[in-house]
Amino acid sequence: MIKIGCHLSSSKGFKNMAENCKLIGANAFQYFSRNPRGSKAKEINQADLDVFFEIDKEIHFGVVAHAPYVLNLCSKSEHIRNYSKVMLEEDIKNSDLIPESFYNLHPGSHTGQGTETGIKQISDALNYALKEDQKTTVLLETMAGKGSEIGGKFEEIAQIIKNVNLKEKVGVCLDTCHVFDGGYDIAGNLEKVLEQFDEIIGISKLKVIHLNDSKNALGSKKDRHEQIGKGTIGLENLINITNNKYLKDLVFILETPQESLEGYAQEIKLIKSEHKD
Repeated sequence: MIKIGCHLSSSKGFKNMAENCKLIGANAFQYFSRNPRGSKAKEINQADLDVFFEIDKEIHFGVVAHAPYVLNLCSKSEHIRNYSKVMLEEDIKNSDLIPESFYNLHPGSHTGQGTETGIKQISDALNYALKEDQKTTVLLETMAGKGSEIGGKFEEIAQIIKNVNLKEKVGVCLDTCHVFDGGYDIAGNLEKVLEQFDEIIGISKLKVIHLNDSKNALGSKKDRHEQIGKGTIGLENLINITNNKYLKDLVFILETPQESLEGYAQEIKLIKSEHKD
């Protein structure tokens, strides 16, 4: 069975997120580890977590924590870099409370320092935060390559991982909108893109798919998500991704623009109906 869900609000806790998953037919979810614009992490309520674990015994959720947008491990501001390292360390510790969960982050924007310097700073921050006894896998998300973003090319992510000491603690989240906008033609030649990924990074490093259509043309470097089947990637091509032999057993998270959870419920139902176990 496909492991699929969407991004959910964590404001009412893990029990509420699990219940919302059941309402929309999901068996996975993503949530912000803290306010996306940055603040202290919300304190974990153990009683709430215990109820979640009881529900999880039945469903076995795929769980992805998403770093706040303000986290930037390669900012030219030393203050922002240091604050980001502290957030990263704290968030991994909180993610460890849920076994086999993932912590996803945007690699960062070098803000004028240059890609090489940015990559080194990201790797250094990961070497600071990663611990041998952690259970959480930290995911570097593929980006569209706009501005000074790092992660728009597979080679950049590969270099970050190469510089990390605890490589087994690091994986990749592939965002379909981002890679398409970044110039990787997953609509026209998915197999070629996956071959590139395998040669440069290693397909075993791929753990989560952000399943999003795109509002923009291939290679636009704009990063604007669209609802499934209503964008330039297209329904058939996105379904092909969920059924690909290398991808079909991964965790799929929808980040499509929706006005309510019902929109996600409809997308999940559609994708499940086309999925081949």
